[in-house]
Amino acid sequence: MAKRVSVDRWLFTTTLLLVFVGLVMIFSASAVMAKEKFGSPYHFLERQLGFAIAGFIAMWVLKGVDYRKYKHPAVVFSLIAITMVLLISVFFLDRSHNTHRWIRLGPASLQPSELAKPALILFLAYFLEPRLKAIDDWKKTLIPAMVPTLLFSALIGKQPDLGTAIACFLITLTVLFVAGVKLRYFLYPLALVPPVFYFAVWRVKWRHDRILAFIDPFADPQGRGFHIIQSLIAVGTGGVTGAGLMEGKQKLFYLPEPQTDFIFAVTAEEWGLVGSLLVVALFAIFCYRGIRAAVLTKDAFARYLATGITAMVVIQALFNISVVLALMPTKGIPLPFISYGGTSLAVTLASVGVLLNITQQTD
Repeated sequence: MAKRVSVDRWLFTTTLLLVFVGLVMIFSASAVMAKEKFGSPYHFLERQLGFAIAGFIAMWVLKGVDYRKYKHPAVVFSLIAITMVLLISVFFLDRSHNTHRWIRLGPASLQPSELAKPALILFLAYFLEPRLKAIDDWKKTLIPAMVPTLLFSALIGKQPDLGTAIACFLITLTVLFVAGVKLRYFLYPLALVPPVFYFAVWRVKWRHDRILAFIDPFADPQGRGFHIIQSLIAVGTGGVTGAGLMEGKQKLFYLPEPQTDFIFAVTAEEWGLVGSLLVVALFAIFCYRGIRAAVLTKDAFARYLATGITAMVVIQALFNISVVLALMPTKGIPLPFISYGGTSLAVTLASVGVLLNITQQTD
């Protein structure tokens, strides 16, 4: 019989620290640009702070809701349906930044692709739990489990947002692996990689250019390699202890969107190696506590929820930091809790609320 214990203070504190770091760095990265464009250096900070407050309220509320209440078809399929409708609806709205990613709600905006990740995690946890004895059955388990992921990934990739589509796919594979799917079944999707890479990346000029920039950014330092080079300059300039908070130079119209995709580069420049490792350590602690929650519970539904939420945060953090360090081609994936983006922050904090509730339910 499960018993309620205290909330995981390590997980809660780590989340709190990551959000605090995010607010500080968003202000540092965006103050000059915000003053130039909007007349106030606090423009991005105020908006992110509002979403942080909303996200913490959602986290606190969901922390007190028994996770088993989500194990109901009305909850699971309603969330899937709502997410699907939102992902389709963006194509009927005006483009923003040459993409169909946002639904404008007055001064705020909603990014449906951020909802796709927790929706998939909840669906997988609900769908896989009663099928553990038939986990390798193609017709009854594997193909049906992959259908929402394939649909969501196709719609998100069409926006276009290939990075988030890949993240959704990797989160799904992580949950399937923890559920006990044999390793040989993970080899079959690899057959799809060459044709998908060719048509979705190599045949699309701007993605093709990103691959070339990743291979050799200095071949075109003023063109396709500019962003990666500026990121590496920021990281290298930081040295061991950094230039100091607010003292970074690369954020001043050199780095693209320094408050979002390249915020870790700003952090590395101003906080140095010490500060960068501190951020990485916080994500490592989050990963450990999330895995710990998944291992300690004997409830398969809770295990898959905890695995998916942890993977959602860690995979995105790994992608973002790798892009900044030129270990991966450039992708538009935010650094969880830290990058500017209201939907991402609020949804991630709400998901952590579910994870915190799981940590209170032990056997």
